[in-house]
Amino acid sequence: MTWTTRPETPADHAAVRAVVRAAFPTPAEADLVDALRGDPAWLPGLAWTAAPPGGPVTGYALLTRCHVGDAAALALAPVAVHPARQRTGAGTAAVTAALGAARDAGEALAVLLGHPAYYPRFGFVPASRYGITAGFDVPDDALMALALRDGPVPAGRIRYPAPFGV
Repeated sequence: MTWTTRPETPADHAAVRAVVRAAFPTPAEADLVDALRGDPAWLPGLAWTAAPPGGPVTGYALLTRCHVGDAAALALAPVAVHPARQRTGAGTAAVTAALGAARDAGEALAVLLGHPAYYPRFGFVPASRYGITAGFDVPDDALMALALRDGPVPAGRIRYPAPFGV
């Protein structure tokens, strides 16, 4: 299937909430997206939707500001696809578009807590390879990082924006 990707607009908020809400067992991730929109960690142009041509928003990927040690980084969370469209490429399309926009914006690093079989397709590796930690218990292979440009990768503990609650 071909997916159309584009940055989220205010007109997408309800559709994005519906997708994120449907993709997860509780409303926590949808509430997180809503809270991040009003937080200083929100970065315009780094929330991306995926939809079939002419169709509704089906996939979503969000990058917000976090820090690794004292260095600026991005947190990729959440990534969501409506359950009826999972495993069709919508998530891949949204994540690829969001990471491309981050590279174009000059960002250096993205981190995430996610499924170790899914995110390596984008180049993510265990964050421990760079000396990056979460500050809470998490399996080593689930905490991942992706260098978005050449150069040194910061090491240290991830500091998430307040809406993450960690």
